[in-house]
Amino acid sequence: MNSIIDRIALVLTVIGALNWGIIGIFRYDVVAALFGGQSAAVSRVIYTLVGLAGIWCISLLFRERDTVQE
Repeated sequence: MNSIIDRIALVLTVIGALNWGIIGIFRYDVVAALFGGQSAAVSRVIYTLVGLAGIWCISLLFRERDTVQE
C-alpha cells in the first residue's frame, strides 16, 4: 500500500521532470515563469520540495513490494 507521502513525492518528482523536459526542449522554465524567476523565494521553495521528493523516491527503489497471492 502506498503512503500519502509516497504519492506526494511521486507527483512532485513528475512535476520536476516535466519542468526539466520543457527546459531542455523549449528553454522555458515554467516554475520560474509562474513564480517570479529562479531566485524568487516561492520558486526556490518549489525547487527544494521537488529535490527532496526526488531523494524520497530513491527509497521506493529499495522497498519490498507486497505481493498478492491467489
